[in-house]
Amino acid sequence: MPKADLVVVSNRGPVSISVDDTGSEQMSRGGGGLVSGMQTALESVGSAVWVCAAMSDAERAVAQRAAGQPLAGSDLDVIMLPIDEETFEAAYNGVANQTLWFTLHMLFDPIRQPLFDAEWRRQWEAYQRFNQAFAEAVDELAARSAIVMVQDYHLFLLPALLRKRRPDLRIGFFTHTPWAPVDYFRILPDDVARDVVAGVLGADVVGFHTQRWAELFRRCAHALLGDCADDRIAVFGLTADAEEMAERREAEDVRAAASRLRDVIGDRLVIGRVDRIELSKNVIRGLLAYRELLRDRPQWRERVVHVVFDNPSREDIPEYVEYAAAVERLAAEIQAEFSTPGWTPLLLSVQEDYPAALAALTLTDVVLIDSVRDGMNLVVFEAILLAEGKPQVVLSRETGAADLLGDDAIVINPYDVSQTAAALDQALSLVGQPETPATAARAERLRVAAAGRPPARWFNDQVERVRLVAQQ
Repeated sequence: MPKADLVVVSNRGPVSISVDDTGSEQMSRGGGGLVSGMQTALESVGSAVWVCAAMSDAERAVAQRAAGQPLAGSDLDVIMLPIDEETFEAAYNGVANQTLWFTLHMLFDPIRQPLFDAEWRRQWEAYQRFNQAFAEAVDELAARSAIVMVQDYHLFLLPALLRKRRPDLRIGFFTHTPWAPVDYFRILPDDVARDVVAGVLGADVVGFHTQRWAELFRRCAHALLGDCADDRIAVFGLTADAEEMAERREAEDVRAAASRLRDVIGDRLVIGRVDRIELSKNVIRGLLAYRELLRDRPQWRERVVHVVFDNPSREDIPEYVEYAAAVERLAAEIQAEFSTPGWTPLLLSVQEDYPAALAALTLTDVVLIDSVRDGMNLVVFEAILLAEGKPQVVLSRETGAADLLGDDAIVINPYDVSQTAAALDQALSLVGQPETPATAARAERLRVAAAGRPPARWFNDQVERVRLVAQQ
């Protein structure tokens, strides 16, 4: 295989492999605009490759057979690394998902978590090996002076490892997560906190969704390493792709799912949310706010349905299993309290059904996003672009999206259930009012903001920034 001029590096790749009931291996391409956007960039250069980890036994088997060559059957040149299961699980679940994610989203219960003992140190060593495996692979694949674009918190150490191995490389790093304040980030062991920040600073350009997260990282770099990093930090906001959303809205599977949903909902108003059963998404407080809305403002009973599509998430982590069970228990309580023979107040789906989730957004009158912390949140942009009407947006101030949508959304404190209930009441009331020039202008600003930086532009801007920095 020829050396690549552009290398994209991420833990999860643009394709996934599964085994069907007959034992046959099936390859599917990742959904969403992010993969499409990166594909545009990959196709714009002479030679490009995407390096990722095998996420399952099936993928490891395929990756081992490929022996470092691009996967057969993919329209992108994908190199999948068959990192051994023990190393992958410790790095992915033990460190990336249960330590770094919890730190950056400020999710720890400090009375009980975290606990950095000998077992955790073994997991940290696995995370180091995991990043080292990527460094070795990129070293072999990258042409001289190639651009390497590293994605997200699974690979915090990789930029510095590459800088040491290949000083000629031009490296960009982007994290899709928020960053934590210095005092919270120092929950991590001192050496680990320093290594994470130093690892990221091996890049020529370090990208964040918003200025807020960039500033928090800058303060960490200064406090832990005495490095202000001003010349490397940049902000690259990411939104949805309006053309893709328009195509998906008219797709047969989405339209069919929307028709089925409308048959159940009738002409009632819809409060819609689509996310994962993820601790940071704050699903339980959102449900509590809906329950409070129905209890304290009975005028909305029989007039509104809350449609919730939650993809299962991290089902091998105990905290997530317990959280998912709590979501389903609360949903059942709401149904038991308010359901009538002709009205189902809550439609909860905990499964992967992308067309149905998009269909829910097309019917949404009020978008609810109440994440306790979110690097950006693309769903709110997708909802604005997919909705058949002009939806109101109830949005957590702790999302990057709040920085882009600003005063045109109803911004909430995600911990304040009563405030969220009041915001839902306000949003539902606004939906029924006649449109004025002011409300029409607001809706148009939301649509413009939701499509302002689609994935292809977002990624290409980063590549160009890396090129410019390397020329200085």
